[in-house]
Amino acid sequence: MTVQKIFIVQYSYQKRPLLWRSLMERTKRSFHSVTLTLVNKLRLCKLMDYLSGHNLSIPRDILQCMDVVVKENPARRTVSVGGRYYPTNPPVVMKDLHHGIIAVGGFQHSLKPTSQGLSLCVDYSVLAFRKGMPVLDFLHECIDNFKLDEFEKFRKCVEGALVGLKVNVTHRKCNRKYIISRLTPMITRYVTFPIDNTGEWNRPKDVSLLTFFKDKYGKEIMYKDIPCLDLGKDKKNYVPMEFCVLVEGQRYPRDRLDSISANTLKTMSLAHPNEREGAIHKMVQSSDGPCSGGFTQNFGMNVKTTMTTIVARVLGPPELKLGDPNGKIIKLTVDLEKCHWNLAGRSMVEGKPVENWGIIDFTSFGPSKYKLRGKDFIQKLIGKYKKLGIYMQEPIWYEESSMKILACYNLLSELLEKIKNICKYNHVHLQFLLCVMAKKSPGYKYLKWISETKLGIVTQCCLSNGANEAEDKFYTNLALKINAKLGGSNVELSNGLPYFVGEEHVMFLGADVNHPGYQDTRSPSIAAVVATVNWPAANRYAARVCPQYNRIEKILSFGDVCLELVSCYRRMNGVRPERIVIFRDGVSEYQFDMVLNEELLDLKRVFQRVDYFPTITLIVAQKRHQTRFFPEGWRDGSSSGNILPGTVVDTKVIHPFEFDFYLCSYHGNLGTSKPTHYHVLWDEHKFTSDELQKLIYHMCFTFAKCTKPVSLVPPVYYADLAAYRGRLYHEARIGMQSPNSTKDASSLSRTTSFEQGFYSLHADLENIMFFI
Repeated sequence: MTVQKIFIVQYSYQKRPLLWRSLMERTKRSFHSVTLTLVNKLRLCKLMDYLSGHNLSIPRDILQCMDVVVKENPARRTVSVGGRYYPTNPPVVMKDLHHGIIAVGGFQHSLKPTSQGLSLCVDYSVLAFRKGMPVLDFLHECIDNFKLDEFEKFRKCVEGALVGLKVNVTHRKCNRKYIISRLTPMITRYVTFPIDNTGEWNRPKDVSLLTFFKDKYGKEIMYKDIPCLDLGKDKKNYVPMEFCVLVEGQRYPRDRLDSISANTLKTMSLAHPNEREGAIHKMVQSSDGPCSGGFTQNFGMNVKTTMTTIVARVLGPPELKLGDPNGKIIKLTVDLEKCHWNLAGRSMVEGKPVENWGIIDFTSFGPSKYKLRGKDFIQKLIGKYKKLGIYMQEPIWYEESSMKILACYNLLSELLEKIKNICKYNHVHLQFLLCVMAKKSPGYKYLKWISETKLGIVTQCCLSNGANEAEDKFYTNLALKINAKLGGSNVELSNGLPYFVGEEHVMFLGADVNHPGYQDTRSPSIAAVVATVNWPAANRYAARVCPQYNRIEKILSFGDVCLELVSCYRRMNGVRPERIVIFRDGVSEYQFDMVLNEELLDLKRVFQRVDYFPTITLIVAQKRHQTRFFPEGWRDGSSSGNILPGTVVDTKVIHPFEFDFYLCSYHGNLGTSKPTHYHVLWDEHKFTSDELQKLIYHMCFTFAKCTKPVSLVPPVYYADLAAYRGRLYHEARIGMQSPNSTKDASSLSRTTSFEQGFYSLHADLENIMFFI
């Protein structure tokens, strides 16, 4: 039976008279019938059944409803940006970044079913906003040395600062928000607009804005010699700047902050654990928080405002295998707190000799402060290799070039092809090109796409400032990256990976999808799959990059891509792996079904087609969550106030009945450590919690780019890097079009950028770690 209730709503409004008429304002009333229909009743017993494990299907409608309830109070009382809430009246945390910008501390929260019941996960967040202030005051703060009497000198700066922003007007009572579309070409003194002053079919009359504001609103315009703001969308709506106030809570792009403001924002974001914990407590208990306003109580919900106390375990670090400068293998045990190691007096497990390499110095023709001191740089790099006990010859090629050539696709392509052809003519295999840049450049994407897809040249980039400053750490990191790209092994586990013993080969897969910006609805998403190609070290990877439709999370042809990587493994090892462990990144709980019932089934169908039946485990790794852990006392954590590396949480705040856990695998030196959430969706290896936690933690020590464990299991980390490299390929393809091209960029994005051939790697780079 359908239940309906009908309400009669009386609505009155004031109809404004036509301008220049002395008619009295007339009030009109109208009546509207509003019908409310009962569509569904949410039965909370379904949630209780799910939490107790009696119902295996997650009641999403109930969780969404309760999520709306706990977000209602902050949604009404704070500035909301992308699911985050920033109190401003009063602010909980705020700093002035100057130039009309403030940094505001806020929070994000969500409801999550856990083994202790429904949990409210709250985390701290910081964002930059423009101040809510009069437009003219904002211009004086925002633009250095701004002067009203020299307005035309600053017009472009003013347009860049104001166009697109929202304002309120003060010359009349109105809560409406207007968007600044442009500045008037003329100053206010000469601005006129047509108006119908008769109400008949006569020719409209041009009215001066000065006269209009004085007669209509009784306002005398003070600043007559500067432009007005046009607040109209479909038709012109001129308003003097002095009557406009910036709407509060307008986000300021992080990439437009100056270095000082950016560092201040970064420092606030990297809050010390004690500061973050205190801020979260304050926000939960504030009048703007999710527990205030009476909304949760109205729905019979009771939320505890104190944090949950849990018991965690700390896993010990593995024993590592390194080399020494004499070629011997040494074993190393790292300390429990930081888990760092260094290569002083040590070396990589397998260092690849460097005989044929070259340098392109893009700083040769430019400002002297950025110029590379080439001879010193070469000697220091060779000296670092000598300390590591690895042979490195003088470069066979040194090309002086400029940043302008790097930024021009055609010139850069000619340069790289010239180097490739000369090496080919002289029967020399160029191991890698070291490209030194003055600063970050958009030409980086051209360099990577040309060298990795067209020519098959391994490239390693660095900045001249770092090279000239000559810190040992810089050259160590450079050597680690080069060695990994050449197929060397930087670090291994002394006792091999836990759980997997015997002669059966194991492959670890990582998968991720990189999506374009939220406003970009045409560019492809980029899927990347990486896989180990050696055993038992399992620390060298091959990658495949594929474009797919915009913002599609499901990896299309996942099975075919994985089979290609299995074939690669077979060519390099002589056998196919009998066991496969897949780590999937970037999916939420609501997408688990897609990963399990579409991607995994596609993989199994493809394997079955070639009569291949390995055992498979599928694990989702999540970093985008609001769960943080704080040591109960200073003795329980590290010297930075964070939880220790190897901390595992697998009680209370985990799933009510599925296999998941949180693991913090790195030392948090700055800010507050954020653990990774691992959720097992499919497990044919029958891992116990201890076995899988230890396996993942030990794998985090094998990341090739650094001498410390990383926060994310390496297959996922590498998949993220490979997917980002695919994004650079797409941007390179768009940027290659000349400015005079008649082809629309968006049309190009829909066609050529979806061609797989454009993302296919050169055969010489298919099976190496070009992406790190």
